[in-house]
Amino acid sequence: MPPNLLILAGTTEATAFARHAAELGLEGTVSFAGRVARPLRQPLPQRVGGFGGAEGLAAYLEEHQVTHLIDATHPFAEQMSRNAVIAAERAGVPLVALTRPPWTPEAGDDWVRVPDIAGAVAALDRPAARVMLAVGRMHLAEFAPNPQHFYLLRLVDPPAVPPPFPDHHVIVDRGPFEAEADRALMEAQGIELVVSKNAGGTGAYAKITAARSLGLPVVMIDRPALPARREVHDIEEALAWVHAGTDLGV
Repeated sequence: MPPNLLILAGTTEATAFARHAAELGLEGTVSFAGRVARPLRQPLPQRVGGFGGAEGLAAYLEEHQVTHLIDATHPFAEQMSRNAVIAAERAGVPLVALTRPPWTPEAGDDWVRVPDIAGAVAALDRPAARVMLAVGRMHLAEFAPNPQHFYLLRLVDPPAVPPPFPDHHVIVDRGPFEAEADRALMEAQGIELVVSKNAGGTGAYAKITAARSLGLPVVMIDRPALPARREVHDIEEALAWVHAGTDLGV
């Protein structure tokens, strides 16, 4: 059977992989969770919406005769990645995670590492500061217990409801971003502290480089722990895996 891919998307890596797969004549579907209102158009057919948990995803894999499952979701899409591992095992479909290596601190970085969003909220229980809160719109409400800060929010889509902060500024923009532009933005907004998920990759790293150059502390949120799975870190590895007749990879 020729490969029939299901690409769980939401990252620049997913789009790049889909483009390369299409150029090679591979068939498949790119799936978005639906959290972004304007997902980038894909070179393969795309779907938007959930599957109904691991059981629903397993049923989709079987119904659509998927031969390879590629998890190219965001490193913090914990539930989707867990569901992918379970569903792939249930359906007997090979799985690979196309993911970015996490960032590691470099000379000049001032990181306060926290295990999760709750840890970041606790780290902001401090006197008022001007904070660049780079955690995505889904988590904004969790920071409501710290209304004393000014929050700079850079979001892919405008917030559906006003952010729960008395003092904030929203920028609607989509990466990748440049370090010099992020430094200028932080200086213009008087930013004193950055809160970031450890997303890895280059598209969102500009704010980390900018914070380093300005001597700003960064509250860095560690990635969630996920079940053991096969992982690759570049497009070529993922494509080689598709062509290699792999085992289940979970």
